[in-house]
Amino acid sequence: MSSVRSVLALGSNLGASNDTLVLAVADLVEPENVRLHAVSPVVRTRPVGGPEQPDYLNMVIEVETSLGPYELLAHCQAVEDKHHRKRTVRWGPRTLDVDIITYGSWTSDDDVLTVPHPRAASRAFVLQPWAWMDAGAELEGRPVAELAAEAADISGLMPFEGV
Repeated sequence: MSSVRSVLALGSNLGASNDTLVLAVADLVEPENVRLHAVSPVVRTRPVGGPEQPDYLNMVIEVETSLGPYELLAHCQAVEDKHHRKRTVRWGPRTLDVDIITYGSWTSDDDVLTVPHPRAASRAFVLQPWAWMDAGAELEGRPVAELAAEAADISGLMPFEGV
């Protein structure tokens, strides 16, 4: 199978979030059929939706993979599980969240996997790190940087300098 570039968004707001993101990137690219292509800066963001909860650390990576989209989803979920992800409250706090934002030019709108991610085009915590990682990136025909500037949550986004 040929390789496909995929954009993944990672977020964490429970535990040692920065360490979790670093380890999760390593876990995501551990198998030889997933190679890291680019990494965004980490940002601190206010939660969007869901219950009252701590701020998130978010980032975006681009990988090149020979996994199919559903295999990549299973791999992402296995990495979430490795980092003790619990799915109890929708949009609730989590140790790790990994979303497939794009998978090459492939699209899907089913109950298991929707690609492009259905809310990515309106979320600055995905768009701005992505635009910093790849200034020429587009999502559904629009520049990612332009979409980031229009996102309602852009004012709640701050660069994360680490601890």
